[in-house]
Amino acid sequence: AAHFWAGDAAPVQLSSTATGSSNGHDGKSGVWRAVFASPSRQKSEPFVWSGMADAERKVDHGVEDSYNPSNRSTQTWDLNFLKVDTDKAFTVAQQHGGKQLLEKEPQLGVNYLLDYSALTNQLRWHVTYGGNPSMGRLTVLVDASTGEFIHKE
Repeated sequence: AAHFWAGDAAPVQLSSTATGSSNGHDGKSGVWRAVFASPSRQKSEPFVWSGMADAERKVDHGVEDSYNPSNRSTQTWDLNFLKVDTDKAFTVAQQHGGKQLLEKEPQLGVNYLLDYSALTNQLRWHVTYGGNPSMGRLTVLVDASTGEFIHKE
């Protein structure tokens, strides 16, 4: 859908939202939001995928926004660097504090955020237990190219 919007569309960010029917455990989620940017058009646009096995699957477009290719916090990244999916990131996060949280609260939602850090030159999964990356109880960062633990917050 993003390439129909702009031929040079490249990902900026990918995030999930835990829901009642999909709590994010095991790296699965029923709602994903991707932001793509077009350097040639200097525009970005969000796309939201939703659907589970028992619901209609669809992709919705958001509203175009301006995009500055020189802004380091919203740099695009190459999909070829994404070698580790959320199931592996979840496994690593479980080994770094997540397992203990889910043992206490089995229904605690887990959200995922994939972004690129220009500072460290890393594509990273943020695995967040109970909320979003800025408000969760625990966020574990995992390298999305190697699957290695980076740190926890």
